[in-house]
Amino acid sequence: MDTTQLIQNGEDFLLGNYRRHNSVLMRGEGPWLYDSERGKYLDFFAGIAVNALGQASTEVVEAVVAQVKKLGHTSNWYYNEPAIKLAKLLCEVSFGQKVFLCNSGTEANEAALKLARKYQRRKGQDRYEIISFHRSFHGRTYGSLSATGNFHYHEGFEPLVYGFHFAHFNDLDSVRALMGEKTAAVIVEVIQAEGGVHLADPAFLRGLRELTKERDILLIVDEVQTGIGRTGRMWAYEHYGIEPDILTSAKALGGGLPLGAMLVTNRLKDVFQPGDHATTFGGNPICCAAAVATIETIIMRNLVPNTAKNGDLLRGKLEDLRKKRPNVIADLRGLGLLQAVETTFPSKDVVQACAQQALLVGPAGEKTIRLTPPLIVTEADIEMAVAKLDQALGDLESGS
Repeated sequence: MDTTQLIQNGEDFLLGNYRRHNSVLMRGEGPWLYDSERGKYLDFFAGIAVNALGQASTEVVEAVVAQVKKLGHTSNWYYNEPAIKLAKLLCEVSFGQKVFLCNSGTEANEAALKLARKYQRRKGQDRYEIISFHRSFHGRTYGSLSATGNFHYHEGFEPLVYGFHFAHFNDLDSVRALMGEKTAAVIVEVIQAEGGVHLADPAFLRGLRELTKERDILLIVDEVQTGIGRTGRMWAYEHYGIEPDILTSAKALGGGLPLGAMLVTNRLKDVFQPGDHATTFGGNPICCAAAVATIETIIMRNLVPNTAKNGDLLRGKLEDLRKKRPNVIADLRGLGLLQAVETTFPSKDVVQACAQQALLVGPAGEKTIRLTPPLIVTEADIEMAVAKLDQALGDLESGS
């Protein structure tokens, strides 16, 4: 079937809740993607920071194939070996001591919000309010959506879940002003990725940790996009010298397969009792096998320190581009291989212009694009990507 017919079938049978590009991706290899017309794209979006090892990683493919031949799905009425291996591995590479496995970032955040309320209720306290932040993004299901501080996502779906309040990111006083006897938890992103790639100030995040500890308020850190090596540490919270009570992870965790996780300390291990919270597919053996292969490969190939080095290289190249095009690039923000370029053009136009240069990037706000390449990118890939971005911005600037 040709590309035109494929796209027409997509328009006919898929809901129109996505603004898709007029291409059909067919296969990938490393940081490269190929469409149905044999077009070749350098992928600096990685499926929204999902494909940490790029496409068709040998390690992930072999793990998935081996597992699918043995055991596909069991439900959580039983243990399965890959889920146990993954939970142990996640605890070894983080502060976590217990793990809940699910299918996505929004599900991990839902579990965290429920756990926070249940924790306070088990102590006999009527605490249920959650403090989040303006510009934040925590997911699309109702609890996570209610915690999301970009109110555009709320439109048309009200009323949302009751009990959520929004402070200003990097403003500890605004958090204090919202805290009260009903506050159960604070949920925060170390980097507000979807909201434009805004980094937490070290003093703010450390102060937030101290403040929540003083008042026995749980600190939930959402690392759905920043975890699994993306920022040059296995977890972004490690840059700040703090440890949360709860951490949520997804995206890169599953090596391209749908998987989420909530990590907690032993203090919270008995909050959920059998029947309190569940998932049919969470901890699926195939997805967990892919996750184990992903994390072990990242460690074995030293991709976390390599990401820190390549992140500095990418940022340096973008700084040079900013000097070249000062009238186009308004700001640069980011950490590791999560970098944002704020321009004077609508982000959708920059994304499209980059695609025309065979470079895939993603939006992160009205005039900000996000660069989240696979952790396996090379210096040559980075140089090529910035050159393509330069050409795209040049075309926009000239109106061509």
